[in-house]
Amino acid sequence: MSAILKQAAPADVPSAQELVARAHAMIPRLRELADSVEKNRMVSGETIQAFVEAGFFKILQPRRWGGWAMNPEVFWRVLMELGRGCCSSAWNMMILGVHQWEFGHLPEQAGDDVWGKDPSVIVASAYAPAGTVTQVEGGFVLNGKWPTSSGTDHGQWAFIGGFLKNEAGVPYDRYSFLVSREDYEIVDDWFVFGLAGTGSKSLLIKNAFVPAHRAHSMVDYKLSDRDDMYLWPFSTIFFGSVSAVICGYGQQAIDIYTQQMQARTITGTNISTAVSPYVRDRLGNAVVRVSSARARLFQLMAETTPLVKQRQLVSLDDRVRHLCEIAHVGRNVEEAVLLLYKATGARGIFLNNPMQRVLRDVLAAANHITQNADDTSGVLGGLMLGAGVPPLMFNPVGEPPSA
Repeated sequence: MSAILKQAAPADVPSAQELVARAHAMIPRLRELADSVEKNRMVSGETIQAFVEAGFFKILQPRRWGGWAMNPEVFWRVLMELGRGCCSSAWNMMILGVHQWEFGHLPEQAGDDVWGKDPSVIVASAYAPAGTVTQVEGGFVLNGKWPTSSGTDHGQWAFIGGFLKNEAGVPYDRYSFLVSREDYEIVDDWFVFGLAGTGSKSLLIKNAFVPAHRAHSMVDYKLSDRDDMYLWPFSTIFFGSVSAVICGYGQQAIDIYTQQMQARTITGTNISTAVSPYVRDRLGNAVVRVSSARARLFQLMAETTPLVKQRQLVSLDDRVRHLCEIAHVGRNVEEAVLLLYKATGARGIFLNNPMQRVLRDVLAAANHITQNADDTSGVLGGLMLGAGVPPLMFNPVGEPPSA
């Protein structure tokens, strides 16, 4: 059993084991809803509320606003269970829930702005630096259209990504800006073949002022007085959360495959499909791919948790390696699900077979920027061979702006 699951929690805080058990108990209901979630192109408010009531949004939320400030591994384990139910619903929980951790990197005033009256307020995001950012006195002005804001219909604020540029127009830092719902319009343009139920619509922003206390660098990794559970690099926790939920998708495919193959017979015979060495081989290979991906995530947390508890930073070498290991999860799970899907035969192409939806959702998830195994592998190899790292990927290339 993981040391994280063994840790005792305060009397008023559920244990990690209890939170994982709550997520596991939701799997049947989430599977029942998965088809309607896809058709509606968004997760229902009732499902999001169920996640709220289960305490999932408090796992990473700082204590100042009633959160539990738990180790992010607890959040990852919850996502792995939810991913076995409905891919889109779990994706929304992942995206909307990881933002609580981001507040640990901001001045307390930012959290007070959002949660001062209601600590259950949900925050969405659109991190791709699609629009423009202009530095002005006291903060920044944002303009443009930011795509793929997952679960944004449930959010009252949103973290927006953007580059800070010098006078020559060259980016020198990558920032996240916290924008109020009053300052952006939701554009319903999410028409996709995978993860359709995530409602990842675009956000249109026109001349939105963001005060300096609601902005932070996503790559300037330094020690500060923030709590130790917020001392991991931003990319490790955010990218790792994406990979954690994808592991859940892989396990869902394994669950479905196992159930279907135990009930089937080989066409034209009365022989159980489960005795086929071909069927067995694919299942075994899929299980290894998913479990290996999951184990890598747990291993990197086992390596880094002692460091952050001692208030030490994770080294650049390890940050680069961890990001590569995180990115390979999407590839591993995609391979696993394709292995299983090819054995479903004609049955697998019917829309009433959940395996085809899991396949589409995994293909979409594995295309997420956090799952870019090609580039991260090259960066890791390059670093090991003395080439350094690309600018703005792990560090800014200039000084952050003054407040």
